Amino acid sequence: MTKTIRLTMTQALVRYLSNQFTVIDGSKVPLFAGVFAIFGHGNVTCLSEALEAAQDMLPTWRGQNEQSMALAAIGFAKAKRRRQIMIAATSIGPGALNMVTAAGVAHSNRLPVLMIAGDTFVSRRPDPVMQQVEHFGDPTINVNDAFKAVTRYWDRIVHPEQIISSLPQAVAVLLDPADCGPAFIALPQDMQEVAWNYPESFFEPTVHAIPRPRPDRARLDEAVRLLKTAKRPLIISGGGARYSGAEAALAKFAEARGIPLAETIAGKGTVTHDHPAHVGPIGIVGSTSANALAGEADVILAVGTRLMDFTTGSWSAFSPDAKFVSINAARWDATKHRALAVVGDALEAINEVEAALGDWKADSRWTEKGKVEFAKWNTALDGFQKPTNDPVPTYAQVVGVVNSKAGERDLLITAAGGLPGEVMKNWRVKEPNTFDCEFGFSCMGYEIAAGWGAAMADPTRTPIVMIGDGTYMMMNSDVYSSVLAGHKMILIVCDNGGYAVINRLQNAKGGASFNNMIKDCRVKEPFSVDFAKHAEAMGALTRRVESLADLGQAVEWAKGTDRTTVITIVSDGYTWTPGDAWWDVGVPQVSERAEVREAHSAQAEGRKRQRIGV
Repeated sequence: MTKTIRLTMTQALVRYLSNQFTVIDGSKVPLFAGVFAIFGHGNVTCLSEALEAAQDMLPTWRGQNEQSMALAAIGFAKAKRRRQIMIAATSIGPGALNMVTAAGVAHSNRLPVLMIAGDTFVSRRPDPVMQQVEHFGDPTINVNDAFKAVTRYWDRIVHPEQIISSLPQAVAVLLDPADCGPAFIALPQDMQEVAWNYPESFFEPTVHAIPRPRPDRARLDEAVRLLKTAKRPLIISGGGARYSGAEAALAKFAEARGIPLAETIAGKGTVTHDHPAHVGPIGIVGSTSANALAGEADVILAVGTRLMDFTTGSWSAFSPDAKFVSINAARWDATKHRALAVVGDALEAINEVEAALGDWKADSRWTEKGKVEFAKWNTALDGFQKPTNDPVPTYAQVVGVVNSKAGERDLLITAAGGLPGEVMKNWRVKEPNTFDCEFGFSCMGYEIAAGWGAAMADPTRTPIVMIGDGTYMMMNSDVYSSVLAGHKMILIVCDNGGYAVINRLQNAKGGASFNNMIKDCRVKEPFSVDFAKHAEAMGALTRRVESLADLGQAVEWAKGTDRTTVITIVSDGYTWTPGDAWWDVGVPQVSERAEVREAHSAQAEGRKRQRIGV
């Protein structure tokens, strides 16, 4: 006879999640490290009761905003390289909808986070309940259905027994390298309270291992044959290489075979800046070195990248005749643009390719070209970062100073605005896996929240978060969260007077400056926020600096403080580091502005260089 234990559905859910484990670096740890939660009427009476009882095994952290706490969970998962997961729990209505943006971040970046939201009543007896959005033609729909577009797994529990089948499926998605992304579970209020006789075996401790699917042998042999024909091969390392733990193998492979290695935004930090095969970041926010090699490469080995437009220069960065070999755990990503798809784990695939190549190496002249181009790029970076007598420093100069003061293991975090391009180009990675630029969704507001999550993930290193004034104004409440929780980050706020990089794009495509820089908005008068005072009001230590020398001293001071520390500096919103590839954006075909008409003609010319594919 099956032994059972009588629990409410939410008590059973929490007990199950608390008994899932994984192994990281030889140590058994909880698979779910904790919960970020904001309680409301849809989850406070039942889910919170279950979480309170389990808080020693599954700690709960109070967020300030549902979106930011889910972003913190994503920052945690990134810092853990998808090996450990956080939960984000919210009530129904606005709280749940606030998390949709974060679900989009996790979905586009292939990152695991478990989202749990309250829901309306299955019985519908009290309908419409507070915060219920009713659909007149379909009463089964509410705001939680919005998550279906941005999650890998979605379920609504309408009977307490359903979690027995649902929760293992959610965990499987969170751990699947090919299908990894956010999982969402809706908990109707009347179902949360219902007790059920659950089998005790459902709660047995389970240790999970992330699978490493190896590639098909015939497809791998075909990839090796193609690679051996290459005269000018190029490796593009993406985030999947890092999540696979393939950094050391890929670094060794590139150096031994003489293949230049470029990095995507998610892949930056696969190797150190000074690795012998490294040629810099590629694409729209890339380097002249990597982009020059991409234009000449005949075979591109893409490892763990979804080949987004910022990597490919909207598919204009490569020769029309270039061949792609795409190693990816996800079939969808591996098959893009007529690539030879090698579907499997990056580490397994790289090791098998290495073993099958025999004594093949890239032409030494091509290898040397990579070194020469990268040396030119480094010389250019030195020039961009060199201090001048200009009263307002550039992004390149600010990034250079912060980079010079960062420790080898300090984690750099940014996401949106002008900083992604500037740190991609100017930040010289000192140790693998110390760089996090969220650009799959380019979510303004990710940065500070991710700093909190990353600090929680690894208390032995300090996240350095770099943001602009626009991002700070959009979402800053987790400065307070990190102070409350005791998870320190160093936050650098570059105040350039508005949304400067979008103003740059607006101007570059012929548009007048409009509604981006504060001075160009409909305001009574331009006003500059004192970010240092604002952050100080949330409990952070702060310093406002006026020069690059002061910035360097402030970063050194911040590294020795005992809590989140915020440094603000006015920066130039009009000077940018060059090196970009072409980007395809819509430009009006008809306009009264001559600059726009000229930009449209230039855009049409650029589209002639695009590689046609699917």
